[in-house]
Amino acid sequence: MSLMHTDQTAPRRPASTTAVMGWLLVATLPGIAALTWHFGWGVLTNLGFAAAAAIGLEATMLRLRHRPVAATLGDNSALVTAVLLGAALPPGSAWWLILIGMVAAIVVAKHLYGGLGHNLFNPAMVGYALLLVSFPGPMSLWPSPDGLLSPEARPLGEALHQLAGLTSLETRDALSGATPLDAFKHKPEALMASEFWADSPLPDGALAAWQQVALAWLAGGALLVYKRVIGWQIPVAMLGTLTLVATLLYAGNPSHQGSPLFHLLGGAAIFGAFFIATDPVSAATSRRGKLIYGAGIGALVMVIRPAGAYPDAVAFAVLLMNFAAPFIDYYSEPRVYGHPTATRGIRVDVDKEAR
Repeated sequence: MSLMHTDQTAPRRPASTTAVMGWLLVATLPGIAALTWHFGWGVLTNLGFAAAAAIGLEATMLRLRHRPVAATLGDNSALVTAVLLGAALPPGSAWWLILIGMVAAIVVAKHLYGGLGHNLFNPAMVGYALLLVSFPGPMSLWPSPDGLLSPEARPLGEALHQLAGLTSLETRDALSGATPLDAFKHKPEALMASEFWADSPLPDGALAAWQQVALAWLAGGALLVYKRVIGWQIPVAMLGTLTLVATLLYAGNPSHQGSPLFHLLGGAAIFGAFFIATDPVSAATSRRGKLIYGAGIGALVMVIRPAGAYPDAVAFAVLLMNFAAPFIDYYSEPRVYGHPTATRGIRVDVDKEAR
């Protein structure tokens, strides 16, 4: 088939940054809805304050850099960063925790590197990793999935009270429950996996809630692939490698390793694969490079989860592969038509080249 041939029935890739970011925001709606349904108003207070902080910080940095404010804010990139970070934080986080994360994401990871298109690392994950390392207590306080409308659900007023930072860590700890990955990671060494799950170590409905949230992120990710906002290479390579390594670990020691399905649906793997790892600025750019990049993230997740200190590991795996992305691009550039060898050291838009 000629590269000049295009399928006129296929959805076209969004042509502008604003359109790309707009579709990213639309694609997060299923995941946000599922998170809110299971974990309550705290998800929305996270997102609302993160969005306000992101817009304020973005405008401030643009003015300090003497850049046009309205036009740049209109690309929605700051809002996307806010939504991704806000969704990753424990629902009902205090304003100061969200603000520190947004400063790290917008001011440090984005504007100190030159703004959109120049950041070496995913801004949302820089903010998340900083908070995870600096404030492990508040970052571990995921509430139990009491729902949004159930009799046990916490009202909006309580979520606003938590946002204002007026709820003590002791009170929040009493209302929280371990995430599936965290609970499994810290089970007693002598306890077999079957015995661990038989003891019902999680709050009622917690595992099902996390699985449904993961499937909601998958629905949003599928929309991004369908609309050609992202390519399939990074998500497929990341999730495929994660599944393969998890299968090998589980086959070798099923008594003390989580199943592949548990690792796929029990944490942020699907969210990370479609919404974090695919950041077009900090990810690898060539087709072969994207496969290597995604596979590296999946492998690192399954190295860090069993052996590291952090149970989910998606943020650290993405940041490590962000660091490796230029190296991957250097050695995975395709040969340009009409040239005998590949051009090294130049990051090109391979999709544009193919078109």
